[in-house]
Amino acid sequence: MSIKVLVITYYWPPSGGAGVQRALKFVRYFPEFGIEPIVLTVRPDKASYPVTDPTLEKDITSAVRVITTDSFEPLNILSSLMGRKNVPYGGFANANKESKTQKILRWIRGNLFIPDARVGWVKYACKEAIRLIENENIQHVFISSPPHSSQLIGLKLKQRFPSIKWIADMRDPWTDIYYYKDLLHTSLAARKDAAYERSVLESADTILVVSEAIKRQFSQKSEKIKSEKIHVIPNGYDEADFQTGVTPDAGSFTIAYVGTMADSYRPEVFFDVLIALIRKYPDKHIRFRFVGNAPWTLKKQTENSGLEPYCEWQGHVTHDEAIRQMQSANLLLLIIPDTPGAEGILTGKLFEYIGAGRPILGIGPVEGDAAKILRACGAGEMFGREDVKGITDFINQRLEKYDLQFQNGTIRSYTREKLAEKVSCIIKKTIFFKENLYI
Repeated sequence: MSIKVLVITYYWPPSGGAGVQRALKFVRYFPEFGIEPIVLTVRPDKASYPVTDPTLEKDITSAVRVITTDSFEPLNILSSLMGRKNVPYGGFANANKESKTQKILRWIRGNLFIPDARVGWVKYACKEAIRLIENENIQHVFISSPPHSSQLIGLKLKQRFPSIKWIADMRDPWTDIYYYKDLLHTSLAARKDAAYERSVLESADTILVVSEAIKRQFSQKSEKIKSEKIHVIPNGYDEADFQTGVTPDAGSFTIAYVGTMADSYRPEVFFDVLIALIRKYPDKHIRFRFVGNAPWTLKKQTENSGLEPYCEWQGHVTHDEAIRQMQSANLLLLIIPDTPGAEGILTGKLFEYIGAGRPILGIGPVEGDAAKILRACGAGEMFGREDVKGITDFINQRLEKYDLQFQNGTIRSYTREKLAEKVSCIIKKTIFFKENLYI
């Protein structure tokens, strides 16, 4: 007999980008493990998605019920008044943070919309969630965030239905997110945001995070938060997304970065190393390909380093095309933002890079969570941000076609199917025992 679980997520197809993948893939594989998901999300015509990707709808089976609701979206109002390209989104990768307009918009975002600019969805989602819980006799609610305002739905549902089991799936830190200071909070706004975060962490029955570092951060927010109820379920990759027969482009050596990049990523040393190798080995036809929304500062850096003639800028693409671009590269670049807490950052792209089976050059904390996973999977290596020799030697080895020893058994533990199985086990644990027990 299947267990009904109400899955609440703001990001859902046709939303695109990394944020939609986690909930989408859990829902895809939950039925294999005795979980019947009912999805509650925002109406696409009311949502304020940073990007869209309708091709992701292929992962939604006809057996999955998806219920949508209205929403009040201030970002849509700002977009109509100031132009969509001027409205900052997560990480502020599209923003010139020094402009007066951007500073005003960031102040508005940080102080008028707490915890975030999707908070206008909460009342609509709560109303529908209450109806579904009562009519469907639902005992479990799974809420995926960001936007962390979605977790406020859990607070309200827990007040209305004290016996319900609330699983808070939090893909990113909250007040410790790497761009938090860019939101220009007043002290009052920051205290209110921190209070929301603490209430969610104390009240949720189970919390899922993507890294050990985030688990430690959340555990320290309050003495009432038991670390045993926080489980590390990393992001992953779906084997079904990867095509057979896709190989690196012939006649050139392509290093690809797939995703977004903000100023805090600091890729300058990599650019300096790359232009030096291009000049040293002109016959290798080395290229740098950026697939995603590149900030204007990044293009300026490639110009300053002399790298611009060897760059390809592809902009935002569908998820299928992003996967193909990973598989068609010779080397994949992973950069961890240079911010406090960087050791715990595990981006979704890391696992899809691993799934692509191409060597990964990582730049960031050499003892961070991402570095440990790279080593465990034999998929690449992480170098310090100023390690010119290490980065140079690693690329040189790839140019000479030196192969890595991929640990396929370890790699497959990060498939979306395996991760959905683990989450299903956590959900079932809350049913078979009177008290919450955690694995």
